[in-house]
Amino acid sequence: MPGFVTCGPNEALVVSGCCLLNPTIVPGGRVFVWPLIQRAQKLTLNTMTLTIESPKVYTQQGVPISVTGIAQVKIQGQNMEMLRSACEQFLGKTTKQIMNIAKETLEGHQRAIMCTMSVEEIYKDRKKFSKQVFEVASSDLINMGITVVSYTIKDINDDQGYLKSLGMARTAQVKRDARIGEAEARRDSQIKEALAEEERMAARYVNDTEIAKAQRDFELKKAAYDMEVNTKKAESDLAFNLQAAKTRQKIKEEQMQVKVIERAQEIQVQEQEILRKEKELEATVRRPAEAEKYRLEKLAEANRNRVIMEAEAEAEAIRLRGEAEAFAVEAKAKAEAEQMAKKADAFKEYREAAMVDMVLDTLPKIAAEVAAPLTQCNKVVMVSDGKSDIGAARLTGEVLDIIAKVPHVVTKLTGVNITNSLKIAQATM
Repeated sequence: MPGFVTCGPNEALVVSGCCLLNPTIVPGGRVFVWPLIQRAQKLTLNTMTLTIESPKVYTQQGVPISVTGIAQVKIQGQNMEMLRSACEQFLGKTTKQIMNIAKETLEGHQRAIMCTMSVEEIYKDRKKFSKQVFEVASSDLINMGITVVSYTIKDINDDQGYLKSLGMARTAQVKRDARIGEAEARRDSQIKEALAEEERMAARYVNDTEIAKAQRDFELKKAAYDMEVNTKKAESDLAFNLQAAKTRQKIKEEQMQVKVIERAQEIQVQEQEILRKEKELEATVRRPAEAEKYRLEKLAEANRNRVIMEAEAEAEAIRLRGEAEAFAVEAKAKAEAEQMAKKADAFKEYREAAMVDMVLDTLPKIAAEVAAPLTQCNKVVMVSDGKSDIGAARLTGEVLDIIAKVPHVVTKLTGVNITNSLKIAQATM
């Protein structure tokens, strides 16, 4: 059955047979082939590496040498004319057979070029030799459809020791030049070392002289500076001592001033404490008594006003009832008047009793305030002449004496005699 035949990019497909005047060549593609009447063949386009050996070839000077070259060749697939020539030359041949044909051609041209050049030219100018072989071989291989990609010399040797002799002569020349250069360098080095040593000694003498001068100037300036420093230091020490004495005197004055201020502040604190005690006594005894007195007076006045208003209202009611009830109203008014008088007397007596009751309620507080400083004492020292009590009895007695003086103080502050009021209260009970 008919079908397509393909080949890779490194191959060329050649179709020949019926219905084709000339073979169809397809590099890297596909083509339709009729079986039995048409034939499809493949030709490799891969690069081939060839080792070209030319042993014991006599050069222009008659010296036999051996040269080994490396060539890269391939069948040109981009040029159709070269590809057709390659098909005519190599179609049906194996890759090895194609490589042998190209190798024989290159070896012949390599030997021919070696015969036209001297050993020195081939050895020293390998690029020139490779170029000539490449150009000459390429012209013949192109006619076969083969392109020489590259050519280079791999190795050059001989059995006669010619190349070795050339190397020895060159080596001897290089060694000679090296010895001469070394001797000249050693000579120049010794001369330069002598000159350098001379310059070094001269520089050293100059440097020593400059150092001596600098040392002398330094010693002179140092002596002058030391004298100036010692002078300033002495002046500074005297000034420091004087200032220290002034500072100590000032500190003593400030300390005395501080003591004076502290003493004045203590006196002021004591005065403030006295004033505070007086104000506290006034606030806790005198002012409450006056306030209570004012409250009782206002209460009596309010009751009196209330009674008056009630009487007026009652009188107004009696007046409205008529003159017939006048006698009853007058009798009631007299009764009310007597009641009011009794109430006024009762209120007067109640004011003194209230003040007495208030003072009695305050006495425990006064006793607590009198005894309060004793609770803050860690130690109490009592001095006795032997005629009075000592210890807790004396301390309690002094506290009671202070409390016993309270009624006298209250009488002076409020005008109320607590002792007489208590006696009257007891008599009326």
